[in-house]
Amino acid sequence: MILSVCTTAFADTEEEVFTDEQIEYYANLGLQGTTVNVYNWGEYISDGTEGTMDVVAEFERLTGAKLNYTNYESNENMYSKLAGGGVSYDVIVPSDYMISRLIDEGMLVEINWENVPNLKYIADEYQHLYFDPEQKYSICYNVGTTVLIYNTKLVDEVPDSWRILWDEKYDGKILMFNNSRDAFGIAQAILGQNFNSVDESDWNDAADLLAEQKDKTHPIYVMDEIFNLMESGEYAFATYYAGDYVLMSENNPDLAYCFPKEGLNIFYDAFCIPTCVQNKKGAEAFINFMQEPQVALANAEFIYYASPNLTVINNEEYSLYQNETVYPEVMPDGQYFENLPQNILELQADLWTGVKSGQLSAQSEEQNMKIYIESGILAAAVLCISAVKLFLNYKKKKAEDLSDLYE
Repeated sequence: MILSVCTTAFADTEEEVFTDEQIEYYANLGLQGTTVNVYNWGEYISDGTEGTMDVVAEFERLTGAKLNYTNYESNENMYSKLAGGGVSYDVIVPSDYMISRLIDEGMLVEINWENVPNLKYIADEYQHLYFDPEQKYSICYNVGTTVLIYNTKLVDEVPDSWRILWDEKYDGKILMFNNSRDAFGIAQAILGQNFNSVDESDWNDAADLLAEQKDKTHPIYVMDEIFNLMESGEYAFATYYAGDYVLMSENNPDLAYCFPKEGLNIFYDAFCIPTCVQNKKGAEAFINFMQEPQVALANAEFIYYASPNLTVINNEEYSLYQNETVYPEVMPDGQYFENLPQNILELQADLWTGVKSGQLSAQSEEQNMKIYIESGILAAAVLCISAVKLFLNYKKKKAEDLSDLYE
Protein backbone atom coordinates (compact mmCIF):
# COMPACT_ATOMS: atom_id res chain seq x y z
CA MET A 1 0.00 0.00 0.00
CA ILE A 2 2.70 2.51 0.97
CA LEU A 3 5.91 2.78 -0.98
CA SER A 4 8.80 3.24 0.87
CA VAL A 5 11.46 4.88 2.64
CA CYS A 6 9.49 5.08 5.84
CA THR A 7 8.61 1.40 5.74
CA THR A 8 12.16 0.45 6.64
CA ALA A 9 12.71 3.49 8.84
CA PHE A 10 9.85 2.71 11.22
CA ALA A 11 9.49 -1.07 10.98
CA ASP A 12 12.03 -1.72 13.72
CA THR A 13 10.35 -0.47 16.89
CA GLU A 14 13.59 -0.82 18.84
CA GLU A 15 15.32 1.74 16.63
CA GLU A 16 14.86 5.30 17.89
CA VAL A 17 13.85 7.58 15.04
CA PHE A 18 14.02 10.84 17.01
CA THR A 19 17.11 12.69 18.14
CA ASP A 20 18.03 13.19 21.79
CA GLU A 21 17.23 16.87 21.37
CA GLN A 22 13.72 16.11 20.10
CA ILE A 23 13.06 13.59 22.86
CA GLU A 24 14.18 16.06 25.52
CA TYR A 25 12.08 18.88 24.02
CA TYR A 26 8.80 16.96 24.19
CA ALA A 27 9.56 15.38 27.58
CA ASN A 28 10.11 18.83 29.08
CA LEU A 29 6.80 20.31 27.91
CA GLY A 30 5.04 19.06 31.03
CA LEU A 31 2.19 17.40 29.16
CA GLN A 32 2.38 14.13 31.09
CA GLY A 33 -1.10 13.02 32.16
CA THR A 34 -2.94 15.57 30.01
CA THR A 35 -5.23 14.85 27.06
CA VAL A 36 -5.09 16.31 23.55
CA ASN A 37 -8.19 15.97 21.37
CA VAL A 38 -7.50 15.99 17.63
CA TYR A 39 -10.28 16.12 15.00
CA ASN A 40 -8.97 15.30 11.52
CA TRP A 41 -9.97 13.91 8.14
CA GLY A 42 -10.07 10.14 7.70
CA GLU A 43 -6.96 8.47 6.20
CA TYR A 44 -5.01 11.65 6.96
CA ILE A 45 -2.18 10.63 9.26
CA SER A 46 0.41 7.84 9.28
CA ASP A 47 -1.18 5.19 11.50
CA GLY A 48 1.41 2.45 11.91
CA THR A 49 0.02 0.02 9.36
CA GLU A 50 2.42 -1.94 7.14
CA GLY A 51 5.52 -0.74 8.94
CA THR A 52 4.72 2.98 8.84
CA MET A 53 5.11 5.32 11.77
CA ASP A 54 2.24 5.35 14.26
CA VAL A 55 2.21 9.10 14.72
CA VAL A 56 -0.37 9.10 17.52
CA ALA A 57 1.58 6.52 19.51
CA GLU A 58 4.86 8.36 18.98
CA PHE A 59 3.39 11.64 20.17
CA GLU A 60 2.05 9.94 23.28
CA ARG A 61 5.40 8.25 23.91
CA LEU A 62 7.42 11.45 23.64
CA THR A 63 5.05 13.73 25.56
CA GLY A 64 3.39 11.38 28.04
CA ALA A 65 0.03 12.85 27.00
CA LYS A 66 -3.05 10.92 25.91
CA LEU A 67 -4.16 11.73 22.35
CA ASN A 68 -7.81 11.25 21.43
CA TYR A 69 -7.94 11.11 17.64
CA THR A 70 -11.29 11.21 15.80
CA ASN A 71 -12.26 11.71 12.16
CA TYR A 72 -14.70 13.65 9.99
CA GLU A 73 -15.35 13.29 6.27
CA SER A 74 -16.00 16.86 5.15
CA ASN A 75 -15.39 20.46 6.16
CA GLU A 76 -19.13 20.95 6.48
CA ASN A 77 -19.51 18.03 8.88
CA MET A 78 -16.66 19.35 10.99
CA TYR A 79 -18.16 22.84 11.04
CA SER A 80 -21.58 21.54 12.09
CA LYS A 81 -20.01 19.67 15.00
CA LEU A 82 -18.14 22.76 16.18
CA ALA A 83 -21.05 25.14 15.66
CA GLY A 84 -23.39 22.80 17.50
CA GLY A 85 -21.34 23.21 20.68
CA GLY A 86 -20.78 20.67 23.41
CA VAL A 87 -17.42 19.53 21.99
CA SER A 88 -13.85 20.17 23.13
CA TYR A 89 -11.39 19.65 20.32
CA ASP A 90 -7.87 21.01 20.68
CA VAL A 91 -6.70 20.66 17.06
CA ILE A 92 -8.70 20.63 13.82
CA VAL A 93 -7.54 20.40 10.20
CA PRO A 94 -9.95 22.41 8.00
CA SER A 95 -9.44 23.48 4.40
CA ASP A 96 -8.73 27.02 3.25
CA TYR A 97 -12.27 28.34 2.73
CA MET A 98 -13.45 26.80 5.98
CA ILE A 99 -10.55 28.41 7.85
CA SER A 100 -11.73 31.78 6.49
CA ARG A 101 -15.23 31.07 7.74
CA LEU A 102 -14.03 29.97 11.17
CA ILE A 103 -11.90 33.12 11.47
CA ASP A 104 -14.79 35.35 10.39
CA GLU A 105 -17.09 33.73 12.93
CA GLY A 106 -14.56 33.96 15.77
CA MET A 107 -14.22 30.18 16.12
CA LEU A 108 -10.40 29.97 16.11
CA VAL A 109 -7.76 31.12 18.59
CA GLU A 110 -4.35 32.49 17.64
CA ILE A 111 -1.39 30.12 17.68
CA ASN A 112 1.59 31.06 19.86
CA TRP A 113 4.41 30.50 17.39
CA GLU A 114 6.98 30.38 20.19
CA ASN A 115 5.46 26.98 20.93
CA VAL A 116 5.65 25.91 17.28
CA PRO A 117 9.33 26.40 16.34
CA ASN A 118 8.96 23.98 13.42
CA LEU A 119 7.21 26.70 11.46
CA LYS A 120 10.76 27.22 10.16
CA TYR A 121 10.38 24.09 8.02
CA ILE A 122 7.38 25.42 6.08
CA ALA A 123 8.31 26.75 2.63
CA ASP A 124 7.71 30.48 2.18
CA GLU A 125 5.07 29.94 -0.53
CA TYR A 126 2.94 28.06 2.00
CA GLN A 127 3.03 30.73 4.66
CA HIS A 128 0.78 33.81 4.93
CA LEU A 129 -1.73 32.21 2.59
CA TYR A 130 -4.76 34.09 1.30
CA PHE A 131 -7.13 32.71 3.94
CA ASP A 132 -4.82 33.69 6.85
CA PRO A 133 -2.56 36.45 5.50
CA GLU A 134 -1.18 37.44 8.90
CA GLN A 135 -0.43 33.79 9.77
CA LYS A 136 -2.24 34.00 13.09
CA TYR A 137 -4.47 30.95 13.07
CA SER A 138 -3.02 28.23 10.86
CA ILE A 139 0.00 26.30 9.65
CA CYS A 140 -0.22 24.46 6.35
CA TYR A 141 -0.36 20.66 6.51
CA ASN A 142 -1.03 19.56 2.93
CA VAL A 143 -1.62 20.95 -0.54
CA GLY A 144 -3.60 19.32 -3.33
CA THR A 145 -5.98 19.52 -6.25
CA THR A 146 -9.17 17.81 -7.26
CA VAL A 147 -8.77 15.34 -10.10
CA LEU A 148 -10.81 13.11 -12.40
CA ILE A 149 -9.96 9.44 -11.86
CA TYR A 150 -10.98 6.78 -14.38
CA ASN A 151 -10.74 3.03 -14.90
CA THR A 152 -9.01 2.28 -18.20
CA LYS A 153 -10.74 -1.12 -18.37
CA LEU A 154 -14.18 0.47 -18.39
CA VAL A 155 -13.50 3.70 -20.30
CA ASP A 156 -12.83 3.63 -24.05
CA GLU A 157 -11.63 7.20 -24.56
CA VAL A 158 -9.04 9.21 -22.63
CA PRO A 159 -11.11 11.90 -20.90
CA ASP A 160 -10.08 15.52 -20.63
CA SER A 161 -13.29 17.07 -19.32
CA TRP A 162 -15.58 16.90 -16.32
CA ARG A 163 -18.46 16.57 -18.79
CA ILE A 164 -17.81 12.83 -19.13
CA LEU A 165 -19.54 12.52 -15.75
CA TRP A 166 -22.80 13.42 -17.52
CA ASP A 167 -22.48 10.69 -20.18
CA GLU A 168 -25.41 8.27 -19.88
CA LYS A 169 -23.14 5.47 -21.12
CA TYR A 170 -21.68 5.40 -17.61
CA ASP A 171 -24.99 5.32 -15.76
CA GLY A 172 -24.43 3.84 -12.28
CA LYS A 173 -20.66 3.74 -12.74
CA ILE A 174 -19.72 7.17 -11.37
CA LEU A 175 -18.53 8.09 -7.88
CA MET A 176 -19.12 11.75 -7.06
CA PHE A 177 -17.98 13.99 -4.20
CA ASN A 178 -20.30 13.76 -1.22
CA ASN A 179 -19.64 17.33 -0.16
CA SER A 180 -21.33 20.37 -1.58
CA ARG A 181 -18.36 22.65 -2.22
CA ASP A 182 -16.34 20.19 -4.29
CA ALA A 183 -19.40 18.95 -6.18
CA PHE A 184 -20.53 22.48 -7.02
CA GLY A 185 -16.95 23.32 -8.02
CA ILE A 186 -17.12 20.75 -10.81
CA ALA A 187 -20.40 22.12 -12.15
CA GLN A 188 -19.08 25.68 -11.84
CA ALA A 189 -15.94 24.76 -13.78
CA ILE A 190 -18.05 23.36 -16.63
CA LEU A 191 -20.20 26.51 -16.65
CA GLY A 192 -17.16 28.80 -16.57
CA GLN A 193 -18.20 30.33 -13.27
CA ASN A 194 -16.18 31.82 -10.46
CA PHE A 195 -16.08 29.21 -7.68
CA ASN A 196 -16.73 32.01 -5.21
CA SER A 197 -19.60 33.69 -7.05
CA VAL A 198 -22.04 35.72 -4.96
CA ASP A 199 -24.63 35.68 -7.75
CA GLU A 200 -27.46 33.39 -6.67
CA SER A 201 -28.36 32.64 -10.29
CA ASP A 202 -24.89 31.07 -10.77
CA TRP A 203 -25.52 28.66 -7.91
CA ASN A 204 -28.98 27.83 -9.23
CA ASP A 205 -27.50 27.08 -12.67
CA ALA A 206 -24.80 24.88 -11.14
CA ALA A 207 -27.43 23.03 -9.09
CA ASP A 208 -29.49 22.44 -12.23
CA LEU A 209 -26.43 20.92 -13.89
CA LEU A 210 -25.81 18.63 -10.92
CA ALA A 211 -29.49 17.64 -10.94
CA GLU A 212 -29.15 16.83 -14.64
CA GLN A 213 -26.19 14.58 -13.81
CA LYS A 214 -28.25 12.77 -11.18
CA ASP A 215 -30.99 12.13 -13.79
CA LYS A 216 -28.58 10.92 -16.45
CA THR A 217 -25.90 8.90 -14.64
CA HIS A 218 -27.22 8.36 -11.08
CA PRO A 219 -23.85 8.99 -9.40
CA ILE A 220 -23.04 7.50 -6.01
CA TYR A 221 -21.99 10.22 -3.56
CA VAL A 222 -18.98 9.14 -1.49
CA MET A 223 -15.94 10.36 0.40
CA ASP A 224 -13.51 7.96 2.12
CA GLU A 225 -15.47 4.96 0.80
CA ILE A 226 -13.99 5.81 -2.59
CA PHE A 227 -10.77 3.90 -1.89
CA ASN A 228 -12.37 0.44 -1.69
CA LEU A 229 -14.96 1.21 -4.34
CA MET A 230 -12.58 2.53 -6.99
CA GLU A 231 -9.86 0.00 -6.25
CA SER A 232 -12.44 -2.79 -6.74
CA GLY A 233 -12.53 -2.01 -10.48
CA GLU A 234 -16.33 -1.81 -10.59
CA TYR A 235 -16.62 1.91 -11.29
CA ALA A 236 -15.62 3.88 -14.37
CA PHE A 237 -15.09 7.36 -12.92
CA ALA A 238 -14.50 9.09 -9.62
CA THR A 239 -13.94 12.63 -8.47
CA TYR A 240 -11.42 13.00 -5.67
CA TYR A 241 -7.99 14.40 -4.81
CA ALA A 242 -4.74 13.92 -6.72
CA GLY A 243 -2.76 12.40 -3.85
CA ASP A 244 -5.46 9.84 -3.19
CA TYR A 245 -5.39 8.83 -6.85
CA VAL A 246 -1.71 7.89 -6.53
CA LEU A 247 -2.51 5.77 -3.50
CA MET A 248 -5.45 4.06 -5.24
CA SER A 249 -3.44 3.38 -8.39
CA GLU A 250 -0.92 1.36 -6.39
CA ASN A 251 -3.73 -1.04 -5.48
CA ASN A 252 -5.33 -0.94 -8.93
CA PRO A 253 -2.90 -0.20 -11.79
CA ASP A 254 -5.83 0.06 -14.22
CA LEU A 255 -6.65 3.48 -12.79
CA ALA A 256 -5.56 6.69 -14.52
CA TYR A 257 -6.31 10.39 -14.05
CA CYS A 258 -6.56 13.74 -15.76
CA PHE A 259 -6.68 17.39 -14.80
CA PRO A 260 -9.91 18.45 -16.61
CA LYS A 261 -9.52 21.28 -19.11
CA GLU A 262 -12.32 23.35 -17.53
CA GLY A 263 -10.24 23.81 -14.39
CA LEU A 264 -10.27 22.43 -10.86
CA ASN A 265 -9.95 23.33 -7.21
CA ILE A 266 -6.54 23.90 -5.65
CA PHE A 267 -6.73 23.55 -1.89
CA TYR A 268 -4.76 23.86 1.33
CA ASP A 269 -5.45 22.00 4.56
CA ALA A 270 -3.98 23.42 7.73
CA PHE A 271 -3.76 22.86 11.47
CA CYS A 272 -5.85 25.23 13.59
CA ILE A 273 -6.94 25.55 17.21
CA PRO A 274 -10.70 26.04 17.79
CA THR A 275 -12.12 28.21 20.55
CA CYS A 276 -13.42 25.09 22.33
CA VAL A 277 -9.78 24.12 23.06
CA GLN A 278 -9.12 22.72 26.53
CA ASN A 279 -5.38 22.03 26.20
CA LYS A 280 -3.81 24.78 24.09
CA LYS A 281 -0.26 23.88 25.11
CA GLY A 282 -0.91 20.29 24.06
CA ALA A 283 -2.47 21.49 20.82
CA GLU A 284 0.59 23.55 19.92
CA ALA A 285 2.87 20.66 20.85
CA PHE A 286 0.95 18.34 18.50
CA ILE A 287 1.01 20.90 15.67
CA ASN A 288 4.76 21.29 16.12
CA PHE A 289 5.25 17.53 16.28
CA MET A 290 3.46 17.07 12.95
CA GLN A 291 6.16 19.21 11.29
CA GLU A 292 9.13 17.32 12.72
CA PRO A 293 11.10 16.10 9.69
CA GLN A 294 10.61 12.40 10.53
CA VAL A 295 6.89 12.83 11.18
CA ALA A 296 6.28 15.06 8.16
CA LEU A 297 7.97 12.46 5.94
CA ALA A 298 5.97 9.60 7.46
CA ASN A 299 2.72 11.48 6.88
CA ALA A 300 3.69 12.48 3.33
CA GLU A 301 4.51 8.84 2.51
CA PHE A 302 1.24 7.64 3.98
CA ILE A 303 -1.18 10.29 2.66
CA TYR A 304 0.38 11.07 -0.73
CA TYR A 305 -0.58 14.75 -0.71
CA ALA A 306 1.95 17.49 -1.38
CA SER A 307 3.79 18.49 1.76
CA PRO A 308 4.73 22.12 2.46
CA ASN A 309 7.61 20.90 4.64
CA LEU A 310 11.00 21.67 3.09
CA THR A 311 12.65 18.62 4.65
CA VAL A 312 10.16 16.46 2.72
CA ILE A 313 10.12 18.44 -0.53
CA ASN A 314 13.93 18.36 -0.81
CA ASN A 315 14.37 14.73 0.24
CA GLU A 316 15.48 12.77 -2.84
CA GLU A 317 14.70 9.48 -1.07
CA TYR A 318 11.07 10.52 -0.62
CA SER A 319 8.99 8.16 -2.79
CA LEU A 320 7.01 11.05 -4.31
CA TYR A 321 10.03 13.28 -4.88
CA GLN A 322 9.11 15.45 -7.92
CA ASN A 323 6.08 13.26 -8.66
CA GLU A 324 4.15 15.01 -11.45
CA THR A 325 0.71 14.12 -10.10
CA VAL A 326 1.31 15.39 -6.59
CA TYR A 327 3.94 18.04 -7.37
CA PRO A 328 3.17 19.09 -10.97
CA GLU A 329 5.89 21.21 -12.51
CA VAL A 330 3.19 23.31 -14.16
CA MET A 331 0.17 23.73 -11.92
CA PRO A 332 -3.12 22.94 -13.73
CA ASP A 333 -5.67 25.70 -14.21
CA GLY A 334 -7.54 26.08 -10.98
CA GLN A 335 -9.32 28.27 -8.49
CA TYR A 336 -9.24 28.50 -4.71
CA PHE A 337 -12.32 28.23 -2.55
CA GLU A 338 -13.00 31.25 -0.36
CA ASN A 339 -15.51 31.84 2.39
CA LEU A 340 -18.95 32.76 1.06
CA PRO A 341 -21.54 35.20 2.43
CA GLN A 342 -24.25 33.70 4.63
CA ASN A 343 -27.04 33.94 2.05
CA ILE A 344 -24.92 31.99 -0.46
CA LEU A 345 -23.95 29.38 2.14
CA GLU A 346 -27.61 28.83 2.98
CA LEU A 347 -28.58 28.70 -0.69
CA GLN A 348 -25.78 26.24 -1.44
CA ALA A 349 -26.89 23.97 1.41
CA ASP A 350 -30.53 24.05 0.27
CA LEU A 351 -29.60 23.39 -3.36
CA TRP A 352 -27.30 20.52 -2.42
CA THR A 353 -30.11 18.91 -0.42
CA GLY A 354 -32.35 19.34 -3.44
CA VAL A 355 -29.79 17.78 -5.78
CA LYS A 356 -29.14 14.70 -3.64
CA SER A 357 -32.80 14.14 -2.77
CA GLY A 358 -33.84 14.43 -6.41
CA GLN A 359 -36.14 17.37 -5.75
CA LEU A 360 -34.35 19.47 -8.37
CA SER A 361 -34.26 16.81 -11.06
CA ALA A 362 -36.10 17.23 -14.34
CA GLN A 363 -37.79 13.90 -13.69
CA SER A 364 -39.09 15.22 -10.40
CA GLU A 365 -40.31 18.38 -12.09
CA GLU A 366 -42.10 16.31 -14.77
CA GLN A 367 -43.74 14.22 -12.09
CA ASN A 368 -44.75 17.34 -10.18
CA MET A 369 -46.17 18.85 -13.36
CA LYS A 370 -48.19 15.70 -13.97
CA ILE A 371 -49.54 15.89 -10.45
CA TYR A 372 -50.38 19.57 -10.90
CA ILE A 373 -52.17 18.87 -14.18
CA GLU A 374 -54.09 15.92 -12.75
CA SER A 375 -54.94 17.96 -9.67
CA GLY A 376 -56.08 20.83 -11.90
CA ILE A 377 -58.31 18.57 -13.96
CA LEU A 378 -59.81 17.08 -10.82
CA ALA A 379 -60.38 20.53 -9.33
CA ALA A 380 -62.00 21.72 -12.56
CA ALA A 381 -64.27 18.68 -12.55
CA VAL A 382 -65.28 19.33 -8.96
CA LEU A 383 -66.03 22.95 -9.81
CA CYS A 384 -68.13 21.90 -12.83
CA ILE A 385 -70.13 19.43 -10.77
CA SER A 386 -70.66 22.05 -8.08
CA ALA A 387 -71.78 24.60 -10.68
CA VAL A 388 -74.23 22.13 -12.20
CA LYS A 389 -75.62 21.32 -8.77
CA LEU A 390 -76.04 25.01 -7.99
CA PHE A 391 -77.76 25.60 -11.33
CA LEU A 392 -80.14 22.68 -10.83
CA ASN A 393 -80.90 23.80 -7.29
CA TYR A 394 -81.53 27.29 -8.61
CA LYS A 395 -83.95 26.00 -11.29
CA LYS A 396 -85.72 23.84 -8.73
CA LYS A 397 -86.12 26.79 -6.39
CA LYS A 398 -87.40 28.98 -9.25
CA ALA A 399 -89.94 26.35 -10.18
CA GLU A 400 -91.12 26.11 -6.58
CA ASP A 401 -91.44 29.90 -6.36
CA LEU A 402 -93.56 30.03 -9.53
CA SER A 403 -95.72 27.22 -8.28
CA ASP A 404 -96.40 29.11 -5.08
CA LEU A 405 -97.23 32.23 -7.07
CA TYR A 406 -100.02 30.56 -9.10
CA GLU A 407 -101.58 28.64 -6.27
